[in-house]
Amino acid sequence: MGVRKEPALTSASDGTMTEETMTIREMCEAFQVTPRTLRFYEAKELLAPIREGQKRLFTRRDRARLKLILRGKRFGFSLEEIRQLLDLYDRGRSTEQLRRTYELAQTHLKNLEAQRDELTEAITDLRAQLDWGAAELKRRDSDAAA
Repeated sequence: MGVRKEPALTSASDGTMTEETMTIREMCEAFQVTPRTLRFYEAKELLAPIREGQKRLFTRRDRARLKLILRGKRFGFSLEEIRQLLDLYDRGRSTEQLRRTYELAQTHLKNLEAQRDELTEAITDLRAQLDWGAAELKRRDSDAAA
């Protein structure tokens, strides 16, 4: 999975993208997500774009929150955990926020390491089965040729 980079923002005369806001299409392109994903996070009240009729305009705050949401999802955080961290983030960079984030990250790291260990074991077992299968096929092929 690649690192998502937010594009440099410039003012456009048609108002589609400014330093302050981005359209849903621009957000999708910048963060490699679908419109459905953005609407889902909006419905879950994780993002709060400005609404102009049917048009959604995402602010710098929305972009920062989306970065945190996507990072949290990549690390295996639940949406509720992400919501709690975003709430702490909204209150400002506090010791409480740092401590809670650190504790959650430690828990998720332990879980990811356990999953990795289980996958490593499964891969080892599967390789052993493939080796057995290859040897058995070779034996049967040589028996059939004889």
